Amino acid sequence: MIARPIHAAVAVAALLAIAGCTNKADPGYQGWVEADLIFVSPDESGRITRLTVREGDEARKGELIYTLDDDLQQADLNQNNATLANAKQSFDRAQSLSKTGSGTQANLDSAISALRVAEARVETSKTRLMRRQIYAPVTGNVQQIYFREGEMVAAQKPVLSILPPGNMKLRFFVPEAALPTLAIGDTIRVTCDNCAPDLTAKIYFIATTAEYTPPVIYSQDERNKLVYLIQARPERPASLRVGQPVSVYLTPKTPAQTPAAAGGKS
Repeated sequence: MIARPIHAAVAVAALLAIAGCTNKADPGYQGWVEADLIFVSPDESGRITRLTVREGDEARKGELIYTLDDDLQQADLNQNNATLANAKQSFDRAQSLSKTGSGTQANLDSAISALRVAEARVETSKTRLMRRQIYAPVTGNVQQIYFREGEMVAAQKPVLSILPPGNMKLRFFVPEAALPTLAIGDTIRVTCDNCAPDLTAKIYFIATTAEYTPPVIYSQDERNKLVYLIQARPERPASLRVGQPVSVYLTPKTPAQTPAAAGGKS
């Protein structure tokens, strides 16, 4: 009469044991999502006069995203245009004197040199003025804005950051023993809380330098703590968020069948 409860308890225990073995067989590796942001900075310092995007907006490559005040650059261009006009007059006068034999070749060469320098300075001023309008270098989502309209920004200081979809990446560590099963281009399975069930990524980086999980002395007994950084590109980056923890599962490789083994089958 008491055999049934015992058998039921044994069956439940066996199922739990199988489930535990299954979890231990492939626990996966813990990783996280990172991104290589594109920081958009001005060449020269200035005050932001216009900001055309907000955080979360999609910025398309070549689209105007912000402008800086250009008073100094415009004044520099005006000055160099005046210098260019004087250089042209000096060149025309030196050229006329040279044709009539009243001028020297040295004076003509000097006028030509001054004209070329003045032209180069005008082109530089035009470039500086043009670069007061900042365009998106890539297509992606605006992640963060660091300066707003009316604020001063220093040269080479990022005003905003853009995340192209292809710059999302997964980072995780694997033990030394798992390295032979991995190769560049391998597909891995990715899971996370409330994510789609079929997320995958492709490995594009395998570290050649080892790291230790805790700081230990290098020894044969501690080789199980030796880990290597792996990075992979998600095939559906829109399904992930930067900083999100993920679980990574390696795709087992099917061993190649030798001709002898294949011929032995009947």
